[in-house]
Amino acid sequence: MDNLQIVPVTPDRWDDLLRLFGPSGAYSNCWCTWWILRSKEWDTTPAADRRALLQSLVAGGAEPGLLAYDDGKAIGWCAAGPRERYARMMSKRSTVFRPLDDEPSWMINCFFVAEEARRQGVAEALLEAAVDFAFEKGAKRIEAYPLDPVVHHVSAASLFVGSLPMFLAAGFTEVARLRGRPVVRLERR
Repeated sequence: MDNLQIVPVTPDRWDDLLRLFGPSGAYSNCWCTWWILRSKEWDTTPAADRRALLQSLVAGGAEPGLLAYDDGKAIGWCAAGPRERYARMMSKRSTVFRPLDDEPSWMINCFFVAEEARRQGVAEALLEAAVDFAFEKGAKRIEAYPLDPVVHHVSAASLFVGSLPMFLAAGFTEVARLRGRPVVRLERR
């Protein structure tokens, strides 16, 4: 997409994020809080409260992700932030998403692309911008837990974490597999 502009989500862009996510809050009223909330919290938190949680991060200046615009319309989202923001990724008891060590890391953990903009390189552009964003914010390394399409059945909904080939093409290296799930890492350039 030639006119793609990718910028952090700020309070003045909240309405654009709302329009992109639509009435179902991106995936099943997730509002990109699945990683932020622990499993039990997620199960008991109503969709409106999930939306309010994401809105509070945006309103507070946390810039919890990036928006991709094509000709002024938001068509894609990518969540990126320090691991500490994501309770589900901090649990050392998790068999899939646990930290591999105690070194600080930024995470890129969620993509949402409008249906009409899929398969046009938006997710790849968001990934590249998220890497730049994380390093500009002081990240020393970035990690992700994408799906490996060779091992996992992938659908549009399950690819919210991105695909292994996309991350490898962006320069990430696979550093582990947790229960068959790749963990990829990119060190500061």
